[in-house]
Amino acid sequence: MKKVNVYLAEGFEEIEAITVVDTLRRAEIDARMISITGKKDVEGAHGIVVSADEIFESFNNMESDMIVLPGGMPGTKHLGEHEGLRKVIMSFAEAGKPVAAICAAPSILGEMGLLDKKEAVCYPGFEETLKGASIGKDIVSQGGNFITSKGPGTAIYFALHLVDLLRGEETAEELKKGMIVQE
Repeated sequence: MKKVNVYLAEGFEEIEAITVVDTLRRAEIDARMISITGKKDVEGAHGIVVSADEIFESFNNMESDMIVLPGGMPGTKHLGEHEGLRKVIMSFAEAGKPVAAICAAPSILGEMGLLDKKEAVCYPGFEETLKGASIGKDIVSQGGNFITSKGPGTAIYFALHLVDLLRGEETAEELKKGMIVQE
């Protein structure tokens, strides 16, 4: 079974995190919510408290096939400031493993210099943080092993793209049909 770590920080965008986790789990992917706060309960940007599956410091963050960074503010800022998570991101990048980020979170990848000469998208107004990237036009973009998306309204398409990468187009299409996702 494929494994994905979805990282949560105080102020994360709830739609982006939960939509991804829910969709991946429907595709029989082991999607785990990892708290970087030191505690399991994490409050999102809109006051919704989510109980993470694991706490960063007590979890082997390298044993997964993909990592996902939800956006939201100040969640993105907190994710970007977490040195342990930055090391995980860099390790995944160097290994060529998929790193996915949505909304403001692609700014973390840009500021780390990981999007240079790659296509990427983000929440409107954050484009300048995607240092060296070619700004894409679609709602989901993939540049090498980096998958990015624009924001809460694109979360289901982002999640389905991740399913396609991990389980194949047929599984993604079945989910799309069953969840009544329209183009």
